[in-house]
Amino acid sequence: MPTMRAKMKVTFVQQNFYALGPDGKKCGETLSLCAVYASKYPEDGSDENNTYAKFTPQAELKITVANPELWGKFAVGDEFYVDFTSASKPE
Repeated sequence: MPTMRAKMKVTFVQQNFYALGPDGKKCGETLSLCAVYASKYPEDGSDENNTYAKFTPQAELKITVANPELWGKFAVGDEFYVDFTSASKPE
């Protein structure tokens, strides 16, 4: 089964509210993330983000979080490892 780890940075957090109804109650947050990068890396390549950017130079992810306990827990600039593990049944 293939596995992969990406390192991603939060670039935007959008607050979502119900459009209909008088209360306009919050219903979630949409997180936008991109692959880590830097405008300049150390000459010796020792920065961890340099390694991730080399093998995953471009990536985008949007995820809507509906769990109220997670709202406000993600901020622009936060970095996360995102692990991809196959969910397919082995043949």
